[in-house]
Amino acid sequence: MFNPTRDQARQFLFEAWGKRRAGELLTPLEDLTTQLIDKHPEYHELLAAPERNQDKDYAPDSTEINPFLHIMMHLSIEEQISIGQPYGIREQFARLTQKYQSEHEAQHAMMDCLGEMIWQAQRNKTEPDAAIYISCLEKQ
Repeated sequence: MFNPTRDQARQFLFEAWGKRRAGELLTPLEDLTTQLIDKHPEYHELLAAPERNQDKDYAPDSTEINPFLHIMMHLSIEEQISIGQPYGIREQFARLTQKYQSEHEAQHAMMDCLGEMIWQAQRNKTEPDAAIYISCLEKQ
């Protein structure tokens, strides 16, 4: 299982975006990542300046969105949909896409539930519970 550190995950985003901007050949994962970054022009400048932003901290209780976490959550959701795990994720994604008339906005709604599942696992010191995730999605 791939479990990058914070710095490794950020470096991946910086490198993928740098390669995209330079017109270099991208791996399939880099291509997907840069497509997601393209949908967030507010992050372009930040990702173009790794020397200034590699170590930037984002407080959990801040109103400022962590762009690195945001893009990585998009990637997680893309992976979940592609493999159909957890069970029911594709159906929930389709329903939310119809509701919001946008796959991208559907994923933003899904992020709230993904975050809730992760928060509960951390709080309870347990593994993430897919039932919590799917239940939350059903309420969206």
